[in-house]
Amino acid sequence: MADSPIVRVATLVVAALWFAATSVSYAQTQTPTPAPTPENSSPAAEAQRQSVQPLNNAPVWREVRSGAPGVTTVRGRETNILIQSMGETWRALRVPVVFWGGILTALTVLGLAVFYLIRGALDVPPEEKRNGRLIERFAPMDRYAHWLLAITWVTLAITGLILSLGKSVLLPLIGYTLFSWLAILSKNLHNFVGPILIVAIPFLFIRFIRDNGVGMDDVKWFLNLKGYFEGHEHPSGRFNAGEKVVFWFVLVILSTILVVSGLVLVFPNFDQTRSTMQAANVVHMVTAYVAIALALVHIYLGTIGMIDAYRAMRHGYVDESWAKHHHQRWYEDVAAGRARQKFAGPTAVSPQATQPRTRPA
Repeated sequence: MADSPIVRVATLVVAALWFAATSVSYAQTQTPTPAPTPENSSPAAEAQRQSVQPLNNAPVWREVRSGAPGVTTVRGRETNILIQSMGETWRALRVPVVFWGGILTALTVLGLAVFYLIRGALDVPPEEKRNGRLIERFAPMDRYAHWLLAITWVTLAITGLILSLGKSVLLPLIGYTLFSWLAILSKNLHNFVGPILIVAIPFLFIRFIRDNGVGMDDVKWFLNLKGYFEGHEHPSGRFNAGEKVVFWFVLVILSTILVVSGLVLVFPNFDQTRSTMQAANVVHMVTAYVAIALALVHIYLGTIGMIDAYRAMRHGYVDESWAKHHHQRWYEDVAAGRARQKFAGPTAVSPQATQPRTRPA
């Protein structure tokens, strides 16, 4: 009973609700105080201030905060600017970004957990199941490209959430000492693993671009989205329209933005200004939260959300009844010899890949 899917999903629901509550607490407790602004700057007001408040240095600090270049012996970008006032604006802008990003992540996890409890895992209808031939859905290089990106991406997503939300979510639970070690580990993993995406993204793009073209069938697939969850999905090619959204938005667009903005943050020796790094930080966070929400849906459907989907990427093979039900156009191309993928005998895969699967309780 302790290992049943219902217990695991219920645990996820409780965790998501607590995650959302702590995000609200973070927004209420971490809002920074706005930067002070001068109220009076006329000569008469300055004279009156000096008579009432001798040695008042407000005019000096007002000039410092103006951002006007000063004189310094250190040469470099912005080394002659003592205080960059936009830094306070950046600190204030981070609060709603982290708050709504945490809410989006929590709602995504909660929504998937509720959907799983109501619908369960998607599977081929019993009347369509048969012990048919196996089809090689993913060649070894396809799987290498996918798992390189997947492991890198998930590592960055987890460490990124710890760095942005850990102070409000984890710190009250595990204390300062343990959280300090976890934060340092997350920071180093995030910084050193991140550049792997420079290789992983093009690798996966090259392997899968051929089967991710967009056409009218994809529009019809989305119009019949309800049928997808009811077991009557619109026929699709090797990848359906939902998978193409993940390919083009999460991989090509959002992950590329994350790489570019991440490089700006990790390598300040590129000689970019502080304002550039602050803008890159906000763009990086907003993009990451949206990408994580979309990736969570993809991960759900690729693991517990659809029977045999994970086995396809793990071992590379699917049963022809699975292929015909979920990707009918692709199955027809394979059967007619028009696709690069071919039928294979059961002996081509490991025993674990050929064992019958049942719908989780």
